[in-house]
Amino acid sequence: MKLRIIIEQDEDGRFVATCPTLPGCISQGDTRDEARANITDAISGYLESLRKHNEPIPPAITEEIVEVEA
Repeated sequence: MKLRIIIEQDEDGRFVATCPTLPGCISQGDTRDEARANITDAISGYLESLRKHNEPIPPAITEEIVEVEA
């Protein structure tokens, strides 16, 4: 399963990773690679919890890019 994640650097220099498809699924790390690894673990745990509680897995969010004049 492929899910989109967002990694942003916060004001303290740490990297915060979220998965928009899974509300509340968030993790962080000192580096982008660490944040990516941590959010991967968080996503796995989130999906495991959904399965354990017989809850549906949300469909992946699709995205498009639009161009606007600046």
